Amino acid sequence: MDLTSFVTSLTTSFLIFVVLMLLFTWLSGRPGNKFIYYPNRILKGFDPVEGGYASRNPLSWAHEAFSSTEQDIIAISGVDTAVYFVFLSTVLGILVFSGVLLLPVLLPVAATDKSVKTGNSTTSNNTFNDLDKLAMGNIGEKSHRLWAFLIGTYWVSFVTYYMLWKAYEHVSELRANALESPEVKPEQFAILVRDIPDLPEGQTRKEQIDSYFKSIYPETFYRSMVVTDNKVVNKIYEELEGYKKKLARAEAIYADSKSTSKPEGTRPTNKTGLLGLVGEKVDSIDYYNEKINEIIPKWEAEQKATLREKQQGAAIVFFTSRVTAASAAQSLHAQMVDSWTVIDAPEPRQLIWPNFSLKFFNRQIRQKVVYLIVALTIFFYMIPIGFISAFTTLENLKKLLPFLKSIINQPEIRTILEAYLPQIALIVFLAMLPKFLLFLSKSEGIPSKSHIERAASGKYFYFSVLNVFIGVTVGGTLFTTFKTIQKTPDSAITILANGLPANATFFLTYVALKFFVGYGLELSRIVPLIIFHLKKKYLCKTEAEVKEAWFPGDLSYATKVPGDMLIVTIVLCYSIIAPLIIPFGVAYFGLGWLIQRNQALKVYVPSYESYGRMWPHMQARILASLVLYQLTMFGYFGAKKFPYTVILIPVIVFSLVFAYVCKRKFYRFFQDTALEVAAEELKETPDMEQIFRSYIPPSLRNQKIDDDQFEDALSQVSRRASLV
Repeated sequence: MDLTSFVTSLTTSFLIFVVLMLLFTWLSGRPGNKFIYYPNRILKGFDPVEGGYASRNPLSWAHEAFSSTEQDIIAISGVDTAVYFVFLSTVLGILVFSGVLLLPVLLPVAATDKSVKTGNSTTSNNTFNDLDKLAMGNIGEKSHRLWAFLIGTYWVSFVTYYMLWKAYEHVSELRANALESPEVKPEQFAILVRDIPDLPEGQTRKEQIDSYFKSIYPETFYRSMVVTDNKVVNKIYEELEGYKKKLARAEAIYADSKSTSKPEGTRPTNKTGLLGLVGEKVDSIDYYNEKINEIIPKWEAEQKATLREKQQGAAIVFFTSRVTAASAAQSLHAQMVDSWTVIDAPEPRQLIWPNFSLKFFNRQIRQKVVYLIVALTIFFYMIPIGFISAFTTLENLKKLLPFLKSIINQPEIRTILEAYLPQIALIVFLAMLPKFLLFLSKSEGIPSKSHIERAASGKYFYFSVLNVFIGVTVGGTLFTTFKTIQKTPDSAITILANGLPANATFFLTYVALKFFVGYGLELSRIVPLIIFHLKKKYLCKTEAEVKEAWFPGDLSYATKVPGDMLIVTIVLCYSIIAPLIIPFGVAYFGLGWLIQRNQALKVYVPSYESYGRMWPHMQARILASLVLYQLTMFGYFGAKKFPYTVILIPVIVFSLVFAYVCKRKFYRFFQDTALEVAAEELKETPDMEQIFRSYIPPSLRNQKIDDDQFEDALSQVSRRASLV
């Protein structure tokens, strides 16, 4: 990419961001759009805009976001969101402190070197331009100037160690403060028990569980809830809820017709066949009422059958003390690892019930199979991504599709294609992946939504690093140098290392596109706004349907964190090779911190709280990016034939030692709750019945089944069968 294309890409991306920000200012100031721009505040009962819409200016949102405190974030969006901002600010600090030294030192050192001549270096598109003069590719082999870049490599590493250590301490404090809160949280009084042995003769499942835990915790054991197979009852419940929604919709249409047509109104009708398009035509209100009345007895009967006949080898056990629950969750309860497995209970809202009953070795096998599938996916995805990285360069397009040569050679079209084609192709290609990785993580047998998102985030991170960073770099280079490598295979490493600067401007524009256009779309929420108004006008008839149309969901850590991690990897790995990327990284994380803070305070609604459990994974992946950066620099210094390249070996070893020390010192508290934290006093005595009922699945909740009947149903598993 030449300088003209680079400037075009940067300028147009910036202009798009300015337009989107102005659109946001205008659209968010209209009361009719408040559900799109302030849903979190509305759901919490606050006024959408403090001081009224008229008092707002184009930068009011930025001032509000910047002046908010960490406690504001925790109060509105929880600890997990606050930890995400610790991640953003930590990376921002790493890049700012690194850039303070690297930019004023390395840029002049590279720009003033005259040893590399035009046409002899492997740089952007194999041509030498003004951007390449500011990169390490402009330094000659064995040059003493490489010392500055080697010292810079150490500087970035030590800045990263310091920032990560301080961040780990801070997040540990945030987690401790949340867990020792005097507020009663149901999950702090419960544990999840899996791999329960086969039933002894003459006992019910509930009696087996109760007697086991009463003998170990006689003073604090409260009761247990046996996990059941809810597939059938869930299906009936969903069908019932579907008919209730349809009834509410039909009644709303009928009520609306009274005000717009004849006073008695027009009763809505529908056909009973496929998708309401064929079959007998009936009165909708009467038909849906009839279906509801038919399903309710069936649902109630299935509830009782599920509670008595479909019990599984898993349970949720409740204690009257959160210290006991914390202690039980991290204790070994049986001699064998595949019997009476105990972990801390997730929040009621993030339980994955079907995964509770999976046996120990079943889960182990599933995990290994999923890892194999992910590895194969990474490998086979690397082929098309490498092909895309090569195919979307203009020179290769002209070779592969000669008939496009006349179009591509036009200066205006060439500039636009060079500025955007490869980056957009890559972003679109990656958008297809997240749901597949979430499905794979769920298939492992993980019991909670937060854990599934952490697992999917890890898979997505390694996928994006291996396929985007390495795949694009290697793919683009291999395509242009394949014949050379074929003739002299021993030159492959040198050619690939020298090919790193060739992708510097690609990644510069990729990062710019992500933060200008990506964050512009995030702030303006144009797509959700259009979808909401279309649904509201043409589809929504009830308040529940309107709320469903504007409900924003959460921050989606499974995709957001790996996307940010990819930028961390790119910026770190090119921070020495092309120091000009550092300001782009600072802009990405600085702008991201500001915009995402606005979204966290006003838009997104957390779907769970894990009290910062994501942080160790964030920290580990930043360190993984750092090690990749150090290995990249080791290879590139070697390609430059710098005789002192071996000096980088100690810093690689230190990174591994640092990761080990952090894990040994901090990680255990994120895996288990410290007992000194759980021992803090509560401000009120916990209502154990309310805690117990909060874990009952919605499909098993019924006003006709009270607490005692629920308990009784779990206890009365066919004794006759066991006696026979």
